[in-house]
Amino acid sequence: MTSLKRFFATPARLFWVLQCAGWLGYFSLHYLSAAGHGKPWDYIWVSAAATAIGFGVTSLLRLGYRAIWELPTGRMIAAAGLLLVLATAVYSTTYAEAVFRWCFECRPESLLGYIGYFGSALYVMLSWSGLYFGIKFSREVAHERENTLRANATAHEAQLKMLRYQLNPHFLFNTLNAISTLVLDNQNATANRMVTGLSAFLRHSLDSDPMQRVSLEEELEALTRYLGIEQVRFGERLRVVVDVSAEARRALVPSLILQPLIENCIKYAISRRIEGGTIAVRANVAGECLRIRVEDDGPGLPADCSGAGNGNGVGLANTRERLKVLYGVRQRVDVRSRPAEAGCGVEVALELPFETRSDT
Repeated sequence: MTSLKRFFATPARLFWVLQCAGWLGYFSLHYLSAAGHGKPWDYIWVSAAATAIGFGVTSLLRLGYRAIWELPTGRMIAAAGLLLVLATAVYSTTYAEAVFRWCFECRPESLLGYIGYFGSALYVMLSWSGLYFGIKFSREVAHERENTLRANATAHEAQLKMLRYQLNPHFLFNTLNAISTLVLDNQNATANRMVTGLSAFLRHSLDSDPMQRVSLEEELEALTRYLGIEQVRFGERLRVVVDVSAEARRALVPSLILQPLIENCIKYAISRRIEGGTIAVRANVAGECLRIRVEDDGPGLPADCSGAGNGNGVGLANTRERLKVLYGVRQRVDVRSRPAEAGCGVEVALELPFETRSDT
């Protein structure tokens, strides 16, 4: 099927295939109709001549139609009508000569007979022209639709890449600052470990394709690289809990979708408290939905920020936009303060379609 589509991908090749098939069908119908009306077998030469003449005239007519294709609509219609009449006149004249040569008794006895030949030729030329313009217009529409879809896909890809490569400058600044401090304190081994971790995380971040999704298991491995850097900075002040079901680990998610959420937790819940805090990543599957929650035990949302949908920082805005581009309305992001009995803090809940590699 693919090779067949590739064969017909060239307009010229498609035209000649349809041209030959169409006129071969015309030849068959012409001769069978004549045979049905009692014509002798050698009338086949009349059918062959009519077919050859029609094939030649319409092949030339195609060149004329191609020449006027780019004209304004009104002028193109007028020019096409003129070409159609001219082609009909040529076809009807040569067709009549061929018929009279092989079938003398077929010569019309009045002007109406010649008009009938012209009308029959006009019907054939008009049918051919209708098919030609119909196929050409349909191919143009399909081509425009394909270009539009390709442009939309390119725009979405560019948008996703832009969102995906927005590394938070605070993370880089804080990490480099921490490395500088470690070097000044002669903690070279720790600084080297932090540089190695930063290099591995950035390499993974830049090498991963933002258009491709990864399993949640792979996403958690990337998150471990990021948290390894942060734990060098915060030590025991940063505690991490991962509670993800085996089924959820198979789910496909956008690459590095959790990193900005974890970064928000570190920025607002861990770094501002001497005692640090705990970040929890939980995920489970409910029916056809993958539910991911990122929680911290920090101070929670500000008093003037209540309910879901009010988190509009760079990290959350980036996450919302990426999910919207990838899933449309089939996703949801909720941001809310955790109740006091749960330890306070903030919870960011993501709901995505549950999909695995076997589904794609």
